[in-house]
Amino acid sequence: MLERTPRKDRTEVTFVLPADTPAGTVSVVGDFNDWQPGVHTLTPRKDGNRAVMVALPAESTHSFRYLAAGDYWFNDENAEAQDGPNSRLHT
Repeated sequence: MLERTPRKDRTEVTFVLPADTPAGTVSVVGDFNDWQPGVHTLTPRKDGNRAVMVALPAESTHSFRYLAAGDYWFNDENAEAQDGPNSRLHT
């Protein structure tokens, strides 16, 4: 799930996943972090999910995927679109 909070010059996008699906460490990787695993690792929230917030420029479009332990790549089912093997979001 993607949560968006518009700000004056950026949009804060929070990437949210259930606490245990998939199990293990998960990070969001995309063109906004040069596809580097571990830069944006999801952490537990009080609501039982896990999440990470990334500030992105307003009025921009980005490709991303999730990377879980064991080199398991997957997309966000709630993303606006797909770009080849990647999920897409527009801020």
